[in-house]
Amino acid sequence: MDKETKQQFPIIGDDGLSRPPWAAHDPLLRHYYDTEWGMPIRDEAGMFERLCLEGFQVGLSWKLILQKRDALREAFHGFDPDALARMDSIEHLLDDASLIRNRRKLQAVLTNASATRELRESGTDLATFIWSYQPETTPTPRTMEEVPTQSEESRRLARDLKKRGFTFVGPVTMYALMESTGIIDTNLIGTHRRGASGVWS
Repeated sequence: MDKETKQQFPIIGDDGLSRPPWAAHDPLLRHYYDTEWGMPIRDEAGMFERLCLEGFQVGLSWKLILQKRDALREAFHGFDPDALARMDSIEHLLDDASLIRNRRKLQAVLTNASATRELRESGTDLATFIWSYQPETTPTPRTMEEVPTQSEESRRLARDLKKRGFTFVGPVTMYALMESTGIIDTNLIGTHRRGASGVWS
């Protein structure tokens, strides 16, 4: 069995716990997997932050996003949509090396904050809206190769968010959001976090 094939299966760590390959070795990713990834986020502020971070991650590694998360939180007022209403430009952030210096991604935070407030004014909050796309069943992957990258629900969610003015919300990004916020459980069968969210029995 070659190395690439081995990396498809859960890996047992030195603590005896089984994790997916992406969370098995790096301490930062391992801690994130053990404590945050896949746990339900049902409040607007938490969901908005995660949506923004998933947008920043496009084309980059999640480890890099975690390394820069605190700086991004500081730059964007804790990802508070209401506080961001007072922020009319991202120009001053473009020279900040502690951030993801991509103009479109930085601007997307302000765009999505505005869309989040408008969604709230229409009678629902962002978290409730996104959770309404929860499927009837969740995947049961045994290898990383069996983990989907998008679904019918993530495609509909992406389309409907775009209609409401959101950006950087493609179907693959929205599937990753659904994974990270507990809406679906794509933990590999046999990993110690499978079922930890309590959403799926």
